[in-house]
Amino acid sequence: MYRSILVPIDPAHGEVGERIIRVAKLLAGGTGRITILTVLEPVPSYVAAYIPDGMLEANREAAADRLRAMAERAGLEEATLELRDGAASAVILEEAERLGADAIVLGSHRPSFGDYLIGSTAARVVRHAQCTVVVERSTGADDASA
Repeated sequence: MYRSILVPIDPAHGEVGERIIRVAKLLAGGTGRITILTVLEPVPSYVAAYIPDGMLEANREAAADRLRAMAERAGLEEATLELRDGAASAVILEEAERLGADAIVLGSHRPSFGDYLIGSTAARVVRHAQCTVVVERSTGADDASA
């Protein structure tokens, strides 16, 4: 079992988030620490000027609420929630190192040809992580035939 597991989640993908939380729970074996991370892409300054006051903070709070709800639905009673700003793969790798994570559990879509040329977030994390990386790719019940 793993002692410290980092679970990066995009709150917009609820089902994927819940699945990877369940995977992390299994890998933690009831004794490991699970940290759920969401990385928020920075808003360019030329766009930020047009965003109403308080909207960015409201979006952060909404993202945290969605993460808490996902963890609850996945049956995870205790987890640390982290929201960070930056480029997703870089922040995931930094957080894994900061936490001393011995595993990262993340979701990924089925690769397309473009992913082989430019690489997805999951591919970058797999290539550069200093710990075990579990990539959960299933899309649900209909994935059994894939």
